[in-house]
Amino acid sequence: MSTPTPMITRLSTLSPPSNSRTWQTAPHPTQPIVATACSDRSVRIYSLTSFTLLHAITGGHKRSVRSCSWKPHTQGQNVLATGSFDSSAGIWRKDDGDRLEHEVSREIGDEESEDAEEYQFSCILDGHESEIKSLTWSPSGQYLATCSRDKSVWIWEELEDDNFETVAVLQEHDGDVKCVAWHPEEDLLVSSSYDDTVRFYREDQDDWVQVAVVEGHGMTVWWVEFEGGKADKHDFRAQREGLQDTQLQHIEALERSGPRLATCSDDCTVRIWRRKPREGANTQNSGMPSIIRSAAIDEDWYQEAILPRAHDRAIYSVSWSRTTGLLVSAGSDGKIVVYKERWRSQESNGTTNGAAMEGVEGADGAAATEETETSPTEWVVVAEIFSAHDVFEINHVTWAKRADKGKRWDGEEVVISTGDEGEVRVWTLDEAVSRL
Repeated sequence: MSTPTPMITRLSTLSPPSNSRTWQTAPHPTQPIVATACSDRSVRIYSLTSFTLLHAITGGHKRSVRSCSWKPHTQGQNVLATGSFDSSAGIWRKDDGDRLEHEVSREIGDEESEDAEEYQFSCILDGHESEIKSLTWSPSGQYLATCSRDKSVWIWEELEDDNFETVAVLQEHDGDVKCVAWHPEEDLLVSSSYDDTVRFYREDQDDWVQVAVVEGHGMTVWWVEFEGGKADKHDFRAQREGLQDTQLQHIEALERSGPRLATCSDDCTVRIWRRKPREGANTQNSGMPSIIRSAAIDEDWYQEAILPRAHDRAIYSVSWSRTTGLLVSAGSDGKIVVYKERWRSQESNGTTNGAAMEGVEGADGAAATEETETSPTEWVVVAEIFSAHDVFEINHVTWAKRADKGKRWDGEEVVISTGDEGEVRVWTLDEAVSRL
């Protein structure tokens, strides 16, 4: 019997790799480039067309760069935020960021200075008392959120270039805050922590307040990420002809709830959370003054699913494809796992949510089965690869648009993994998986 072709195949390793641990890789929102946060106090910018190094950003931080995030909707420049173990966040700018990096080449005799082509350290944001673990821009680019080992979450607002104001310092967590993420359609911020909880915040009467907290993970929650705002043609919700009434009702309920949240943890589980919509309420920002909506600002988020258990050690990162709805996870065991949501009526050999939950307990010791047992959908593992970074842990995994010459179809995505050995690896999925 012939050996089956792997469902996940390594396409390339970004070159040259870092000579120290790499923590996170952030794809640019519109350009075929990625930024990688490194332990050698640098950020490395790579091309996704040639898989080679374009820039090495150094000189801004005194310790490891732990996280990085591209500011969206910038015109004429690239703006990158970096978070470091030195307790500071840095802002970097590079002119002509709207030009495709892989098409920019300097001709002989060009008098443009070399400095103009490099990322310039613009300003530093101080305030945290310990290591910054994660940072991210809001979808509008108005706010930058940072979180730290000091148990706090900070929200910064850019008033103008290089002029930032601290608009909130949130201290709801009882432990090291590992990750922050913004809702893709609203100014709703989420954080996860060593205290095993996930917390939600939004602005109310010119003050940012906690509006929800979810518990279920039994150990540290390392990463949180929202799904995309709109169903894609490959999403299970897109094709509605021939669906049963219960399936159509489920789609309508998801649309009222808005984007769901994926989380991963030291407890070796990936979980999906969903907002319970208020009856007759619009979950989108209404534009009304905050004083009017302050009486009902609290939200109710509940656990919708626990994904099939595919990891046997801590899961550090999970990423939700905005194109296909697929989820990918990676962590301490060196595995990369891809999951897909499907209607329960479909036939497959995959593991269902119910099977995945056997023996899994929440923080209160109770088996977490209530929501997932009644859901008309289930999550299954559709691809996985062991030892993706040889013997090293994978600190981060994310989806990105494929941009090299070998792209097989419009909208094809790759998986990018970032490892302890300093390498950033690019992976492709079989077409049968991507187009399920």
